[in-house]
Order: sequence, then structure tokens, then C-alpha cells
Amino acid sequence: MVGGSDHAAAGDRSQTVAILLSVYNGEAYLNQQLDSFLGQTHDDWILYWRDDGSTDASRAIMLSFEANRGRGRCVEVTSIEGRLGIAGSYWLLLSEIPEYQAIAFSDQDDVWLPEKLAWGVAALRARGRRPALYCARQYLTDSDLRVTGRSQPLHHAPSFLSALTQNVATGHTIMLNSQAHAALREFAPPASVLHDWWSYLVVSGAGGDVIFDDRCVTYYRQHRRNAIGARSSLVLRGLAALQRGPRVFMTIFAANVARLSSRPERLSVDNRAVLRRLAQALRAGRLSRLKLLRALPGMVRQSAWETLIFRLWFLR
Repeated sequence: MVGGSDHAAAGDRSQTVAILLSVYNGEAYLNQQLDSFLGQTHDDWILYWRDDGSTDASRAIMLSFEANRGRGRCVEVTSIEGRLGIAGSYWLLLSEIPEYQAIAFSDQDDVWLPEKLAWGVAALRARGRRPALYCARQYLTDSDLRVTGRSQPLHHAPSFLSALTQNVATGHTIMLNSQAHAALREFAPPASVLHDWWSYLVVSGAGGDVIFDDRCVTYYRQHRRNAIGARSSLVLRGLAALQRGPRVFMTIFAANVARLSSRPERLSVDNRAVLRRLAQALRAGRLSRLKLLRALPGMVRQSAWETLIFRLWFLR
């Protein structure tokens, strides 16, 4: 059930951004994130939120925000209660909301720069009616929001081929237009794949635009309870990939190929052909895989080191 604000239920939503927030034991930092919503220069937004089975004061904080400083612009989603996990919780939010011209994912423990929504809205509007996903860099901080660096810039432009090997769209920076939302509806990710990577895969797979903003739009808090953290160094990212090992990565890779292939009508003609070739190569031997890598030079990760690791794993 979706209940709450009259603001979301009716009227002109052409400028309204739907913010999606899943909360789970986030009491330590949640209020700072909510305050950063209120500080946006684009102040036409509505917050759709759900509690994912918290055992702390998170839901009480959200209900207080809904009744007071966020009054009239919050909608609690309660159609399924209890723990769904990160991907399941965000997918429920994405499937429950009505159509908006812009949708923004949010985490519970970060802080948005005041211009975040405005920059994203402007970038999406410039893409017209094509499916589009906006994402950006972040300031990396410690638990007290002291800046320690910036997330990595891109060395390769976002594309469907590169999306198959690596996610560059950090969840709390992502904004989607209504056409991207339509491409994602009723098309949930496979197990172990989060909402941000899946959104990048589906939008790029549909032939849509993926816009990467080199500006930092959030303060990305790094602390011991991060569900997913950031690596400030390409070397550290490569080492983390080595630690995960080929089995985990290739299992996810194959699951993404299979799930995307199950809904070919959601994808461009060219990308359907890519998936057919990948599915065949995954069933074949190393020679077929090597030939495919040569035929698809755009299937790379963001650094040469990470690309080498991917190619070795793909050929196993």
C-alpha cells in the first residue's frame, strides 16, 4: 500500500522529482540526509520511503520527518513489510510509484549537495524523450563527513558493453527519466545485483543515454556499516576484484546476461544481438570466448588493470 501525502497523488508532476529511500537501521545519520533534501535548490520533490525491517529508531525518525519538517511531501510504502534487502526494497519502491519526469535514488547515510537535483533534472531534460540515466561523482568522507577524496573519474564513456563488466553508476547519485522508469518496470534484477547496476544495464541496453557528471553531487560517507563502499584508488579496486575471485564475478555476469536476454523487447536490436553472442560464448570454449573479446573491444572496465582481470576471468 502507498499512503501519505496528497502532494504526490494529484496535480502537475512535470517538475516534481520522486526521491526513493529505503531505510534499514540508519538512525545514526538519517536526519542529515533528510535535511539535505530540504536544502535542495530544486525544491519540488516528493519522498517515497519504506522501512526495511529496522530494529533501531529509523522508522520513528522517518515518521517524525513526515509529520513535521517534511510534512505534505512524504509517502510511506507499506505494501510489503519486513526485510527485503537493498535490491528488493528499492525495486518495490520503483514499482509502486506513479510516473514522474524524474526519479532519484537516495541512501540513508549520505548528504546531498544543494544543486544535486537541479543538475540531474537539467541533464535529463536535455535528453528529450529518450530513456536516460544521470549519475555523478561523489566526495568521499569519513563517518563525520570530513572529505578524504573524490570518487574516480571515468576513463571510458558509459556504454552497454562496459556496463556488462562493471557498474559506474553509484546508487545515491542516480536519477532516471520517465522513459527509463518505463524500461525498468516489471524487470527486476537477478539475485545479488543491486538496483543501481541493474538500472545502468537496462537503460544502456535499451539504447538510452547514460549521463556521467564529472562534478561531485554528494558526500559519500564511508563507515563500518556501509552496505557498499567506494574505492578511491584504481589499484584498490583491482585488488578488491582479485579478492572476490572469478567464480563470483562470472556467476553475476552470466546471471545478468540471462536476465537481460529474457526480455528482448526491452532492448535495442544491436544489444539483443550482443547478448545472443555472449550467451553462446559462455556455453562454448575458450577459443570462442577469445574471438568474442576481439570482436567486442568495448567490453572493458575503467582501468587497464581491471580490464585485464575481467578478460582472464572471462577466458577461464
